Amino acid sequence: MKHEIYLVTSWVFIICIGLAIIRLLLGPLGADRLVALSVISSLILALLVMFGTQEGRLLYLDVALLYDVFGFLGILAIARFFKDKESGDRRF
Repeated sequence: MKHEIYLVTSWVFIICIGLAIIRLLLGPLGADRLVALSVISSLILALLVMFGTQEGRLLYLDVALLYDVFGFLGILAIARFFKDKESGDRRF
């Protein structure tokens, strides 16, 4: 029963990632694309944690932690780029 729950949840996450990729490609605003990228990052993180708990391997959890840190820093960098681009104020 536990395996079937993991399987169904994985497919739901994969479908949600696909929908977020569509929003990432078609989003009319930079904010839409940034939110879609954040959602994709969160769902991939959830998949990594779920696979790690399912298989009982700590390696997946370590990778998930690194992925989360770098994903968060990347999203902050992109948000700052969009903020500077929209305001027209370039600071170096």
